[in-house]
Amino acid sequence: MSTSSSKVHVVNLSSYTTPVVKEVQGKDWVEYGEDNDYFQYLIDRYNGSPTNNAILNSLMDLTYGKGLDATDSARKPSEYAAMKGLFTKDCVKKVVSDYVMMGQCAIQVIYSKDHNTIVKVEHIPVETLRAERCDEDGEVKAYYYAKDWFEVRSRKETPVRIPAFGTSREGLEVLYLKPYRAGFYYYSPVDYQGGLPYANLEEEIANYHINNIQNGLAPSMMINFNNGVPSEEERRQIEMQIANKFSGSSNSGKFILAFNDNKELAATIDPVQLSDAADQYQFLSAEATSKLMVAHRIVSPMLLGIKDSTGLGNNADELKTASTLLDNIVIRPKQEVILDGFETILHYNDINLNLYFKTLQPLEFTEEIVTPMDAETREEETGVKLAKQDSRPFLRDELASELLLNLEQLGESEEDLMQEFDLLTADLVEDEGAEYDVEAYLNSRTDLAAQEYSEQDTARYKVRYFYAIGTKKEAKGKSRLLCSTLINANRVYRMEDIQAMSSRGGAEAQGEPYSVWLFKGGANCYHRWERRIYRKKLTKEGNIYGGGALNGTEIINVNQAIRMGFRPMQNDPNVAIAPITTPTRGYKS
Repeated sequence: MSTSSSKVHVVNLSSYTTPVVKEVQGKDWVEYGEDNDYFQYLIDRYNGSPTNNAILNSLMDLTYGKGLDATDSARKPSEYAAMKGLFTKDCVKKVVSDYVMMGQCAIQVIYSKDHNTIVKVEHIPVETLRAERCDEDGEVKAYYYAKDWFEVRSRKETPVRIPAFGTSREGLEVLYLKPYRAGFYYYSPVDYQGGLPYANLEEEIANYHINNIQNGLAPSMMINFNNGVPSEEERRQIEMQIANKFSGSSNSGKFILAFNDNKELAATIDPVQLSDAADQYQFLSAEATSKLMVAHRIVSPMLLGIKDSTGLGNNADELKTASTLLDNIVIRPKQEVILDGFETILHYNDINLNLYFKTLQPLEFTEEIVTPMDAETREEETGVKLAKQDSRPFLRDELASELLLNLEQLGESEEDLMQEFDLLTADLVEDEGAEYDVEAYLNSRTDLAAQEYSEQDTARYKVRYFYAIGTKKEAKGKSRLLCSTLINANRVYRMEDIQAMSSRGGAEAQGEPYSVWLFKGGANCYHRWERRIYRKKLTKEGNIYGGGALNGTEIINVNQAIRMGFRPMQNDPNVAIAPITTPTRGYKS
């Protein structure tokens, strides 16, 4: 009777240690792994271990978050747009995935013809690259690309040399990103290196149970034929008939078929049973999961959606603390390496942005940061893009009182003004062009508040502005300090007075001064500057009024004043528009 051999898989945990990095004679590239396939080994552990797969997927999602952003995007819109054009979502996601799973990543950098600008960046799978041997200065000047390095070993494919970033004048280079690891130069082992044996153990346990179900862990049936031994062909037919009827996962798997000359010569079997097999495999499975959590520095299984033994009342606090720790000790260090690489590319194009990844953390997890910080720093620290209500212009508390004093000194009472001037009209100036450079004017004048006349005045006419409601919409909530002060003051102001409010009042938007002249109380403000033109009254003799009896001059409109020689300065259209009514609602972006 012929017998068949079976293969026994033994998992030796100590054999899976650090990857081998080899410089092979006759080859220009440096191998990674015993057979130059360590990246594939990592991919197999990702695909084969359910716990390792779940952890890596979660870390990829958390590292990428909601995508790439910049705290100074509003102040540098053109640079921000250029950054977004270079780093597409798809590219960034792939770079993050490689870095989290492989411990390193790579980016293709494509230059303009004159090599003065980077025009495009693309992800390149890091498992397709091998580092070139370093030169005498210890610098890696290039990387070799092959779609399948197994084909290279069998000489069916020849690797392509691609220069490293900043080492050539070629149109395509590779920027290779990896963290420092002691003892490694060309490549960086993954930070979960110690957990890989347990990822392999999970695979072996799963394979064992699958085979157990499909084939049976041990024989479950003994069938004896005691009427002699039939021919080999007859035995094969009998075996096939019984197998079709009794084998399979639903029939407990294997059986033993024995043909005997008589009952006395019947085969006997002494079974080797493992009474606590279920407990042992349960222990191994739990141990593998636990060690993978430790290797990845996952402080709570709840972060992966795995229920643990703690009570429901403690889970909320535990999850919040665990999530914050994970973000600080695991996620951010990964993000920093990637962001440093991105900023290196941007600096080549003279783009300087403070990049960060928008977080997936629930908002309530970030609200406990109480350390005083400016808006941009808070945005970077929390990973939460400033909401519009947080980025709108506002008045710093320490300067608000100064603004109130300024308002008392600025402006004129319309009642006093009407003693010498007639009010011609109040208009919206919505159709006028923006020919007046506010910033240039402010930078060139230092005594605006002390001037008796406005630049927009003439000998006969005065131009003043009144803070008025600019929309039929009903304002909701409490009026801002600036708005309520201006409304209650009931005064008219020169253009210069209004512009001075910005610098003296401490008006800010995302840490930058903003123009009260253009933005009034800020984003979502319901007010506008209403232009009012006054014509100086004449005496009975027809002279410009300088005192004495008043002559009741007829009120005329702006067009009549223009025909009479008055030329009002054109204002930016935003001056007369309530921010709430604009497409951006008054936000800068």
